[in-house]
Amino acid sequence: MSKRLYVGNLPYSVTESSLQEIFSEAGPVESVKLITDRDTGRSKGFAFVEMGTDEGAERAIAEFNGRKVDGRALTVNEARPQEPREGRPGGGGGGRRPGFGRH
Repeated sequence: MSKRLYVGNLPYSVTESSLQEIFSEAGPVESVKLITDRDTGRSKGFAFVEMGTDEGAERAIAEFNGRKVDGRALTVNEARPQEPREGRPGGGGGGRRPGFGRH
């Protein structure tokens, strides 16, 4: 069974393929998702790596949590489910839209 890992404190130079290569040392990697800024496309400094086995996931946590990559100590742990966001349903963007409101 696969297990999803959170990988944080990543240097901006890291790519999905370099993460795939690093984590494959611990076991089979199912997928890698580097989280990027929607507007700029720049890495946000964290990713999710799905390991193919529980053993590979445990080994990756043990071996890579605290490991330095380009001078930054990685944070690696089991990913938790995303918590629901607070606020209005539909995620309203806020601010005024042109043509609405006071004239």
